[in-house]
Amino acid sequence: MSSGAGPVRILIADDQADVRSAFRMILDAQPDMTVVAEAADGAAAVAEARRLRPDVVLADIRMPRLDGLEVTRQLAGQHKVIVVTTFDLDEYVHTALRNGAAGFLLKRSGPVLLIEAVRAAMAGDALISPQITVRLLQHMALPGGAPRPGSGAAPESSAPPAVGPVEELTAREREIADQVADGATNAEIGAGLFISPGTVKNHLASIQRKLGARNRVGIAAWVWEQAAGNR
Repeated sequence: MSSGAGPVRILIADDQADVRSAFRMILDAQPDMTVVAEAADGAAAVAEARRLRPDVVLADIRMPRLDGLEVTRQLAGQHKVIVVTTFDLDEYVHTALRNGAAGFLLKRSGPVLLIEAVRAAMAGDALISPQITVRLLQHMALPGGAPRPGSGAAPESSAPPAVGPVEELTAREREIADQVADGATNAEIGAGLFISPGTVKNHLASIQRKLGARNRVGIAAWVWEQAAGNR
């Protein structure tokens, strides 16, 4: 994996060759990024990731052999996995986040968001397509977090209910968790609370430990679930 001095090393996993080619062109054009491998199915993606140890894995959801959600579950502990897909079903979003995804993008989001998602993941942040974020927040405004008609939610989705933290969050930790759920970066949280980004990072580590969350996306998912449960 990158030590921080070299470019971000990326693996692209998608069963469509034209998509892999387009992503490669976009990412290889960035001075701080390089695509080290491509995979046409999920099993190959897992094998290549374990062999090459890239910093970031871009994973489509619907792939042969292993889907992108299972790829995320297997690799999220060792790699930053960003799910990039055509399908924005809520069931996919929730499962990807719970499996440790460091971002969730729709392919129609465009090259700028793709590049920003990679940089956000490497900075310890996470980027979710704005269309999805808005819809998730809209769901929280409905009783029981029920999806709005036409939202793209899978009716058979059975996301587990929100659970309490292993240890209660402090008031400051809850404040930071809420800002993470609003999409704020460490620098923005620090500026708003008049603390250093390093202090924010320490708080986030404590929050992740207490919630059993793999990353800040998991923190955001917990906040959203709590909001839905309190309606």
